[in-house]
Amino acid sequence: MRRTKSVLFLVFVFYSLAGIAREDLKIVITAAFVSERGLPVYQELADYISRKANMNVDIISELSYRHSSLLLDKGIIQLGFVCGLPYTHKKATGQQVLLAMPIVADIKDDFEKVAGFKRTPGKYYSYTIVRKDSDIKNWAMLKGKSYAYNDQDSNSGYNMPRYKLFQLGAKSWEDYFSKILVSGSHEESIRMVADGVVDASSVDSLVLDFDRYLKEENAMKVKIIEVLFPGGAGVPPVVMSARTPVKLRKKLQQIFLNMHRDKEGKKILAKALLKRFEKPDDKNYDDIRMMEKVARDAGFRDFRE
Repeated sequence: MRRTKSVLFLVFVFYSLAGIAREDLKIVITAAFVSERGLPVYQELADYISRKANMNVDIISELSYRHSSLLLDKGIIQLGFVCGLPYTHKKATGQQVLLAMPIVADIKDDFEKVAGFKRTPGKYYSYTIVRKDSDIKNWAMLKGKSYAYNDQDSNSGYNMPRYKLFQLGAKSWEDYFSKILVSGSHEESIRMVADGVVDASSVDSLVLDFDRYLKEENAMKVKIIEVLFPGGAGVPPVVMSARTPVKLRKKLQQIFLNMHRDKEGKKILAKALLKRFEKPDDKNYDDIRMMEKVARDAGFRDFRE
């Protein structure tokens, strides 16, 4: 009996010390490769990373783009699934570094196709949407209509439609639309269009594609009238705070890059409608920089709430 107690005590001490030795990793989600309805997929990914890296992993969501960036800058949060636009800003200040880039799987669906649209690896798109029963067929017909965008730090929701407005000769959002509302998220933008609160919006292709895959009600009530900047923009990357140790960055990067090579990783990727993660190149985000710079240089006025 005494020997059994000693063994049990040693086992308890071993697992206690193992728990103490495990590092903590906090992951923030602002721009996702799935919609809000896909958050369980992120939990599976977090659990996968936890096992592979022997770390305690927590997911943080429902923070604004700016609050998320601030916490990443300070290293309070170490890893983020972020939008390409705020990434380009943080890259310029040396506060965030690229870790991985999701490669979207080919999706077969029966939705009406937009002319000239072709998917490119490493890119994603801004879908301009209206209600399915709307007579609006193009951006020319949006003149004087109501519009919603999600966040000014969003590439697909704000930067890309702003570039479209510049191309149409507008100097501000108010030059073109009769009413502008701020939704706070792509999902809410989709709902506002589906419910007729606004005539149109431009949303992240990854979000709408995922919701359509799930046959989500609001996603099924809208249609795409244009894919902005048809060549696409740099897909929302996985980044790490520049304050995190290089050793940890390399360790986590290898986990992402090798996910498609094991059975468990493949399953998670399939649920997220992804093929794999690849090592990213900062030049992939030059299209985002270009669109922002052109609008800024032209004196385009940002919307004031």
